[in-house]
Amino acid sequence: MNKYAVIVAGGTGTRMKTTIPKQFLILKGKPVLYYSIHTFLQAYDDCKIILVLPENHIAAGQEIIDAFFDYNKIQIVMGGRTRFHSVQNGLALITDEDSIIFVHDAVRALVSVALILRCYASALETGSAIPTIACNDSVRIITDDGNEAVDRNNFVLVQTPQAFHGKILIPAFHIDYKNKFTDEASVVEAFGLKISLVEGEDQNIKITKPTDLVLAEAMLVANDN
Repeated sequence: MNKYAVIVAGGTGTRMKTTIPKQFLILKGKPVLYYSIHTFLQAYDDCKIILVLPENHIAAGQEIIDAFFDYNKIQIVMGGRTRFHSVQNGLALITDEDSIIFVHDAVRALVSVALILRCYASALETGSAIPTIACNDSVRIITDDGNEAVDRNNFVLVQTPQAFHGKILIPAFHIDYKNKFTDEASVVEAFGLKISLVEGEDQNIKITKPTDLVLAEAMLVANDN
């Protein structure tokens, strides 16, 4: 089965409060963007990478590829107006629907090989794989009358990579965009299909704020020890 990883790195990093998009910041001596690409190629040497980048930073992304990777395995495409449109641009490069397609946030730099393999196995068996972790905080829902507590055991936190059979994901992204499309699972559900959940990982954090970068580096150092 052919494998594709659409790695979305189209953000501008406003919450990081830097002039450099967060995917290009240095994490333990390498750009944040490096780690996701490296881990997918560790998991599957035959995986084809489609890297989605902001238009103004495509040259910077190409420099990272040239420095660390075999450029024959990686294609770059320009990001779109929203995440949906960025993923749509990436999927436009895939003509083989008989494949497993991962979509991953580039700033989830600590994704593991084990999680990628777990998502692949689920997508191969059921058509989809959405990694989630338990919600350990108290949760309240905002209502018309104020707010109220809800049972956190009824909620999970969603991560990436989200994996799908190409025959599911590619047609799903032909539907019209809606504001509720915050990830690929929401698009596939709107297309009328059910999704399968798999166990995510606590260390698979999304680097969005300066403190996240510090935490990610500490985790990488701990993993090396």
